[in-house]
Amino acid sequence: MSFTTTIKEEISRIKNTRSESISELSGFLRNNGTCTDTTIDLLTENATVAKRIYQLMKDIYDITCEIESRKNMNFSKNNLYLIMINERVDFILKDLSIIDEEGNFLEVPDDYILGSEEEVRAYLRGAFLSKGSINDPKTARYHLEYLIEEKEEAKLISSLLNTFDLNSKLLSREKGYMVYIKEAEKIGDFLRIISANQAVLYYEDIRIYRDHKNMTNRLNNCEQANIDKVVGNATRQIEEIEYLKENLGMDLLDDKTKEAMEYRLKYPEASLLELSEIISYETGKPITKSGLNHRFRKIRELVSRMKKS
Repeated sequence: MSFTTTIKEEISRIKNTRSESISELSGFLRNNGTCTDTTIDLLTENATVAKRIYQLMKDIYDITCEIESRKNMNFSKNNLYLIMINERVDFILKDLSIIDEEGNFLEVPDDYILGSEEEVRAYLRGAFLSKGSINDPKTARYHLEYLIEEKEEAKLISSLLNTFDLNSKLLSREKGYMVYIKEAEKIGDFLRIISANQAVLYYEDIRIYRDHKNMTNRLNNCEQANIDKVVGNATRQIEEIEYLKENLGMDLLDDKTKEAMEYRLKYPEASLLELSEIISYETGKPITKSGLNHRFRKIRELVSRMKKS
């Protein structure tokens, strides 16, 4: 079972007030199926969603819908469930703000459909049951989307999402429009908004695990980069020391420089900080990492001048 299916089955069990049910049905119907003067046909791949719409229609409008199972021809193992409404069609379409009093399609619903925050949540829930999906965070990148046919409806859904500061974006597709969210934290917030509480727990567990794993990888990469840097610096310093020994000898160098050279050759894998601590301990003469770096800089400058001359 996909993560999207799990979410839809969970939110299909939510108990609504009457006004919330109307908003949810409006969100579903405005994005699903076909309507005529005498029929409303709705399609879904989820049996639980089909039962949800059936029950809401019965509770709100006291009608009995017909549900028919069909084979899905789009290379999917899931059946399609056709919900057929043949009673009180005109009243239902007007009550759900699908059409106006003259029978014209409304590009956006009337204000009473979205009159309160809970009704907005219900509308988003209904639209998600119809056209929404979320990638499973365990197997794919973070991604939530609504695939909407009508531009004004897509703009409405994006606007409603952004009233909750979800940072949704709108993208034109070949067939319609995609409203999407990519930020992991915002997708978790969306699940809370539509009251998919079990899905939130699963999603956040996976997100925390992935964030922790990514942080561990970044720390490991930083540690490896530091090791590589230490090894690279030490290797260069040893090469410079060997050059001086071969071309100048040690007698012409001051004692502090010779001391740094001797300890570098003795401890070729030590970092500057570790080498400064070793020298301080073994000689009884404190030297800082900065002071030791200054000595190696003098060596590097001397080698550079010798190579040029």
